[in-house]
Amino acid sequence: MADNSTHEAGKPQSGIPARRSAIWLLDQIQDDGRLMAELIGAGQLDRLDAPDRARAQRLATDTLRGLERADRVLKKHLNKVPPLTVLNALRLGTVELCNGGAAHGVVNDLVQIISRHKRYGHLKGLVNAVLRKVADTGPEQWAALRVPRLPKWLRGPLAEAWGNEAMLAMEAAHFAGAPLDLSVKGDAEAVAKAVGGTVLPTGSVRVADAGQVSALAGFDAGDWWVQDAAAAIPARLLQAQAGTRVLDLCAAPGGKTLQLAAAGAEVTAVDISESRLGRLRENLTRTGLTATVQAGDVLDLQGSWPAILLDAPCSATGTIRRHPDLPYAKDGSEFGGLIDLQSQMIDHAWGLLDAGGRMVYCTCSLLPDEGEVQIIEALERHGDMAVDRAALDVAGIDTGWITEEGGLRLRPDHWADIGGMDGFYIAVLRKER
Repeated sequence: MADNSTHEAGKPQSGIPARRSAIWLLDQIQDDGRLMAELIGAGQLDRLDAPDRARAQRLATDTLRGLERADRVLKKHLNKVPPLTVLNALRLGTVELCNGGAAHGVVNDLVQIISRHKRYGHLKGLVNAVLRKVADTGPEQWAALRVPRLPKWLRGPLAEAWGNEAMLAMEAAHFAGAPLDLSVKGDAEAVAKAVGGTVLPTGSVRVADAGQVSALAGFDAGDWWVQDAAAAIPARLLQAQAGTRVLDLCAAPGGKTLQLAAAGAEVTAVDISESRLGRLRENLTRTGLTATVQAGDVLDLQGSWPAILLDAPCSATGTIRRHPDLPYAKDGSEFGGLIDLQSQMIDHAWGLLDAGGRMVYCTCSLLPDEGEVQIIEALERHGDMAVDRAALDVAGIDTGWITEEGGLRLRPDHWADIGGMDGFYIAVLRKER
C-alpha cells in the first residue's frame, strides 16, 4: 500500500499524497488486475483525507482514460520502458501536464515520490528529465493524437454488434468521461438549483465538474444519491407503486433500492456481498429511506413477489466512461461464466414472480449476449413470459433505443451532446396469468 501520510517534517505536502496514491492504484489495476472500485471499497485509501482521496481517484481515472495518448507522448523520450511504477508516474505526469497542469508542481511532486521509493529512487533523474521535456512539447502533441482505443478483446465484439461508426462514437464517449448524475428523493428542479446542475429528460440531475461529492448541497440531508442516469432507468420502468412489495436482486450498491424505497415500495434488497451491502445501508440511513436488506445467494432465495428487479452480474462494459480501469483489469475471459449465471438468475427469479407480476431484467453491459440474446432465449424457455413494450413509454425514453425484441439498448454515445450515459440493456417482462 502507498504511504498515504499527508505531512512530512510537519509541512503539508498538498500534491504528494494524492499523486502517490494514484500511482499505487494504477499499479494495482495493471499489475494485479484489480478494479478501482474494489480497491476503494476495501478501504485502501481511507488514510487520506476526503479531498486527497477524491483527487487520487480522479488522477488515476484521468490517467487511465488518456493512457494510450500518454504512452505515445512518452515514447519519443524513453529509450526503454521503465518499471511499471515509474512508468505510471510518468503517465500520470504526462496526462496532467498535457491537460494544463502546472509543470513546477507536477514535476517536483513526482520526482519526490520516485526519489523516496526504495527500489526505484535512482530513477528520479529520468522522471525529472522526461517530464520536463513533456511539459515543453507534450500539450501540442497530445491534442493531435487520436481518441484512445479500446483493447482488441472488446473493440472487436462492439464493432460486430453495433457497427464501426457506433464503436468509434463509444470510444469518444469513454475518452470524454462522465459528469456526475444524481437521483433525487424529492424535487429534481430544486436539487439541480442547489447543486448547480440540470435536470435530464429522464429526471436525473446532472452536474458538470462536481468536485468532492460529499461537499455538494443536500448530501448530508440525504436529498439525493449518486447514480448514472442510465442506471436510474430500470427502477423507473418497473413503476412500483406505494405499498407494492418489490424484490431487488443483486441490489448493491443500492441506487435502485433507494429509488424504489423513495417511491414508497416495500423493498427487499438482496446481494451476495455483505461488504457491498454496507454502502447500501449507509445510504438508506443518510437518505432516511427504509428497506429490508439481506445478504444471500439469489439462486437460494425462496418466496413470491409481485414485482422484481434483477440487475444481474455482468461484464460492466457499459460503465467504462466512469470506470476506465475495466479494460486494463479484465480481458474478457470470465464473461462466459457471467452469461451462464445471468440465465440461471433469470429462470430462478421468474419462479419467484407472481402470476400477473412484472420483472425488470437489466445489465450494465454493451454485449448483446448479456442483454438482447438473454431475453430472446428466456422467452423461448418460458411460455408465460411476455415483453411489456408499453412500459417503455415514459418521459425521456427515445424510441430509437427500443430493440427488436422489445427491450431497451442504452449506449455511452447516446446523449453525446449533454455528456452521454452508461451502457445498459433493460427489458420489462410480464408474467401472464
